[in-house]
Amino acid sequence: MRILFFSHYFPPEVNAPASRTYDHCVRWARAGHDVTVVTCAPNCPDGVVFPGYKNRFRPQVETVDGVRVVRVWTYLAPNTGTVWCIANFVSYLLSAVWASLRMPRPDVVVATSPQFFCGWAGVLAGRLKRAPLVLEIRDIWPESIQAVGALGNRRLLRLLEWLERRMYGAARHIVAVGDGYRDNILRKVDVAGRISVITNGVDHRQFTPQPPDADLLRAWDLEGKFVCSYVGTIGMAHGLEVVIEAAKILRGKGRRDVVFCLVGDGAERRRLEQAAEQAGVGDLVVFPGRQPRHRIPAILASSSACLVHLKKCELFGAVIPSKIFETLAMGRPVIVGVEGEARKIVMRSGAGVAMEPDSPPSLVAAVEQLADDPIAAARQGRAARQHVIRHYNRDALASRMLRQLKAVAGIPTSSEMPLGWPAAAASSRRKAA
Repeated sequence: MRILFFSHYFPPEVNAPASRTYDHCVRWARAGHDVTVVTCAPNCPDGVVFPGYKNRFRPQVETVDGVRVVRVWTYLAPNTGTVWCIANFVSYLLSAVWASLRMPRPDVVVATSPQFFCGWAGVLAGRLKRAPLVLEIRDIWPESIQAVGALGNRRLLRLLEWLERRMYGAARHIVAVGDGYRDNILRKVDVAGRISVITNGVDHRQFTPQPPDADLLRAWDLEGKFVCSYVGTIGMAHGLEVVIEAAKILRGKGRRDVVFCLVGDGAERRRLEQAAEQAGVGDLVVFPGRQPRHRIPAILASSSACLVHLKKCELFGAVIPSKIFETLAMGRPVIVGVEGEARKIVMRSGAGVAMEPDSPPSLVAAVEQLADDPIAAARQGRAARQHVIRHYNRDALASRMLRQLKAVAGIPTSSEMPLGWPAAAASSRRKAA
């Protein structure tokens, strides 16, 4: 089967859509399918192209672990201003569709969000190539940008909402990554007969328990501390001001044994770093910056607990941050500051401590609960790994989505074993095409 996949993000970018797209596409390619991903020159979140890549009008083509990757020109912009981000998204739409015209006709087109203009690239390419579209929805957009105050223009919002509904209507099938996403879509359009849920998951061979990395702890001055890590995008939706305020409370209580480690980058990182210094808690909140994907397992293994947090907002009750599954697979307890479906997943795993979103005292209570009872925390971690392997195995989820793509393409689905991928694939291998 020939699969044409549109994704704004792809490794070496390390965000959730890049990881999910890579994990699925590599498995499909290994199963013998012809997979092409149309994406950008890697530049997220700073809008600066990664070393070894170019942002040029002539597409840059490479092969990554059996997947043909076509990188198209986009208007580069850091992930900070709404207008410039939309310019980046629209330029991808135009460049990606144009590049697809020179490609063989696929059996199926797949387009993933975020962002939502990537979905429209799939709509247009599917029509031009006369191929069915499977739309993968990983974000509630444009409501999510409205919820964090990034877009207040009502006319523009109404236009984007209209385009969103038309996009759903154009898809032969929709894959949502959680029940909340599916329910949100169904409230807008009647697509009940052509929507399914395939959650995020984890490669349990890549994310497996291991001893803490002594060199990492030493380099980041975390030795001998209870380390509560947040690993991911440091953006407007994540509400990480709560960490600064919690650190102030802990300092007031004389607790110097607890350190927050905010690993990653994003629109809010610089502001939060300044806030931590101004509050006098720069030693209790460290910012190691963006890290390569292959280092994430060691970072999680070196953490005593991991924080998953989003701003308190009814809309975010449907969101399931993918970092949950990686943390649970590493056998680390999770402090979950997200309501709704994400909280249910964490608490069912047996490794969760719930906190009230945007509540510093609640975060302090959760951290102290784990820091003061390390034996219980270790027991929770062991239970978590078994739960995530049983219910959120990336091999099985990739197989499910492949069967859905075959059904949409009209290709008979034989009984297949779950797709596998050796742990050595954690660091992707590139070659020029």
